[in-house]
Amino acid sequence: MHSPDMKPIHLLAVTALATGASAGAQSFELGLTGGYANGLSGEAFIHSPNLIGPVGVKFGVSYARAADAIKDSSDLGAGTFASYKASGATESGTHTIVGLDATYGLGELAPGIDTTLYAGARYGMFRSTEDYGSNINATYSTNAFGVGGGVMVGYALTGNLSLVADLGADYFFNSTINQVNNTASGQTTASYATNDPNYGDISNRFVRPGIDFKARIGIKYVF
Repeated sequence: MHSPDMKPIHLLAVTALATGASAGAQSFELGLTGGYANGLSGEAFIHSPNLIGPVGVKFGVSYARAADAIKDSSDLGAGTFASYKASGATESGTHTIVGLDATYGLGELAPGIDTTLYAGARYGMFRSTEDYGSNINATYSTNAFGVGGGVMVGYALTGNLSLVADLGADYFFNSTINQVNNTASGQTTASYATNDPNYGDISNRFVRPGIDFKARIGIKYVF
């Protein structure tokens, strides 16, 4: 990945670490969850709860393999992608999302069960490829800002280890789409800004989250 694309991630990470460092002896939670978010998905996060009363901060990075990467009904003038799939074309895609959230702890709703609300900023990196074999393919990619929120529910297993369930949704804004075509004649590239007259057609072909619903379950460790 090119270094300019990493700047927002570095900024979010530094902000999260700086906020956590200011907490002094504040406890931290390290978590790892897996489930579904527009495809098979996993997230790793660090959470510093109760920085100011019930308010804390959470930094997470998630990765998903897209369940649907190229829209079957899309037609760029040479037939729908569904017709090419019927002839052997394949599709694949990935979603990488970085999030920085403010959290609000609701405390124990029942013995051993704690609930935390969260909301914050997102930075998503989305990529989809339609592949026709013989090194002929087209790849679409975009980096987009967004917002999101949800709820985490933890169930204590031991003094430091808990099960955690995470339900939520993220929303991503439209952004420039980059296209790389590999053909028998060589490689071509193109970029489509949101005001480009062809943006709608390319956006319709490239499946990536507008609203990304997520449901994951995993573990968290308090230290």
